[in-house]
Amino acid sequence: MFAIFKREFTAYFTSPIGYVFAAACILISGLVFYLFTLGQGSTDLTPVFHFMYFVLMIFVPVLTMRLMSEEKRQKADQLLLTAPVSLTGLVAGKFLSAYAVFLLGVFILPVYGIVLSFFATISWITLWGNFVGILLLGGVYVAMGLFVSSLTENQMIAAVGSMFLNLVIFLMNTLATVIPVRVISNTLRSISIFNRYVDFTLGMFVAANILFFITVMAIFLFLTVRVLERRRWA
Repeated sequence: MFAIFKREFTAYFTSPIGYVFAAACILISGLVFYLFTLGQGSTDLTPVFHFMYFVLMIFVPVLTMRLMSEEKRQKADQLLLTAPVSLTGLVAGKFLSAYAVFLLGVFILPVYGIVLSFFATISWITLWGNFVGILLLGGVYVAMGLFVSSLTENQMIAAVGSMFLNLVIFLMNTLATVIPVRVISNTLRSISIFNRYVDFTLGMFVAANILFFITVMAIFLFLTVRVLERRRWA
């Protein structure tokens, strides 16, 4: 697993993808921080985190689009599938490599709070709630992007497919409000990632929400393993 992680992580920085992702996250979050926190004379960083929610919907799929699809396009996936590493280790290594790059892009977010704390009193519980929410959300996006990438050999299709999937889970709460069938509506609300994420932005560390995000990650990683297992024996 470590060999896969090292190989994939290095690949992000032998191409522009890793640098572009990290730079985009830092520049966009910095601009929002300047406009909506410093510019408003506020110590509330929630607008920055909320904006990053939507930014990551677009940028994380770009980060994950090549993880599986590129090897499938180059017909090198069979070599990887027959390598002396379990499929679970293979998927975990790829997931962790993309997640590590994701962390490099969002590490700046709590730094804004530290800077503000020198000049005003801030709500640390809200800051860390927002940050933990972003970390869990990023893990879900990476896991879903990895799964979609395993389904196609076209990187662009993998990126667009992941963005569409991210949009669907974002709109789940909206769909719940227009569906008249109460059972379906309540089910959609209960599995809405956005609803779970909002709790973190309020500084609420609910164990059920943390478990929910981890479970969603595990489900998509499991599905990715199943896709590869099916391809191995095809």
